[in-house]
Amino acid sequence: MPLPSLALAAPKAALKTAHHASRLQFFVLGALMGTWGAHVPSLKAALGLSDGGLSLALLAAACGSVLCLLLAGRLVHRLGAAVCLRWGCGLGAAALAGLLHLPGLAWLLPVMVLLGAAMSIFDVAANAEGCELEARSSRKLMSGLHAMFSVGGAAGALGVAGLIRLGVPAALQLAALAAALAAASLWASRHMLLNQAGHADDTAGAGWAWPRGLLRTLGLLAALGLLAEGAMYDWSVVYLRDTLGSGPALAALGYASFSGAMAGARFLGDRLRERYAPAALLGASGWLAALAMAGVLWLGSPAAALLGFALVGLGLANVVPLLYIAASRLPGITPASGIAMVSSVSFLGFVSGPPLVGAIAQASSLRLGLVVVVLAAAALALGARTLQGQLAHAD
Repeated sequence: MPLPSLALAAPKAALKTAHHASRLQFFVLGALMGTWGAHVPSLKAALGLSDGGLSLALLAAACGSVLCLLLAGRLVHRLGAAVCLRWGCGLGAAALAGLLHLPGLAWLLPVMVLLGAAMSIFDVAANAEGCELEARSSRKLMSGLHAMFSVGGAAGALGVAGLIRLGVPAALQLAALAAALAAASLWASRHMLLNQAGHADDTAGAGWAWPRGLLRTLGLLAALGLLAEGAMYDWSVVYLRDTLGSGPALAALGYASFSGAMAGARFLGDRLRERYAPAALLGASGWLAALAMAGVLWLGSPAAALLGFALVGLGLANVVPLLYIAASRLPGITPASGIAMVSSVSFLGFVSGPPLVGAIAQASSLRLGLVVVVLAAAALALGARTLQGQLAHAD
């Protein structure tokens, strides 16, 4: 059930402007996440947190994300994506800017809950707008939008690195970057297609319920993809450095090869979606990631790891865009609610992947722990076969 917004036959100029605005929103979301990730050590140092205290803060953010996902679909339906983007980015930026000024852990935890919740509503609203934009334009656009998220994440982290080299204080960095990103999101929200609220009595399919049927399958497949992705983000550099004995500079290239390939593949993803059925593309993506990671672990050399990590990034890049667009087009549910349900299930995979790899590495070895990536990607590929014929509406 699409959200009522502008006229369905939006002028080409309006669609073009909305497309640029959506690209900016995804970039802002990625940049906020990249800025936050780069400043996790700053937060730990500024508040004198132990490893346990930092873990508790990260858990608070995860709880805020999950709780907000239960309401995000209804909020986007009731308020419109534009309003949710303004509030999500505004509150998230404010929380980020204030983190280093808090007096201690007791104050930090509720702010982290707010940060996680704000990023979730931003994420769902941006994806709902992207799905609407693709439907109105009759073009494949979602993979390109997610590519801008990847670019934003890299830009946020690189921006922080540059400011650190210039000697800019961490608190000032967070305040300046958060303010600039919030201003960019505010401008972009004026050009959203979903800039009106749904009717107050039109709530069928707008709430959250535990996904069933095809929607649950989509969520579980997304969880497998994000489990592998999260494990790669957290453990690829450690594998190169500690298991293969690479130097710090070479080890850092492991993260860059994975994330760079993922961004590039997302820019090409919409062209692939025009040529191949969603289930076939999803299956091929899973097998590419599984075989590439198996090769990395079997060959055990830094050169093979760098190439393999890039191939894993290519394989995983378009999993989430494919599954989100499918969830947004299921009958009897609003696009925002479909995305929120799939996102809430998939988030469990993202947060469980790195600890699972770590637990296996602690008990045995990191090489064995990273077999989790192989198994998750292979399960994703096999699961895609069950969707043959069921995702024609998402093509």
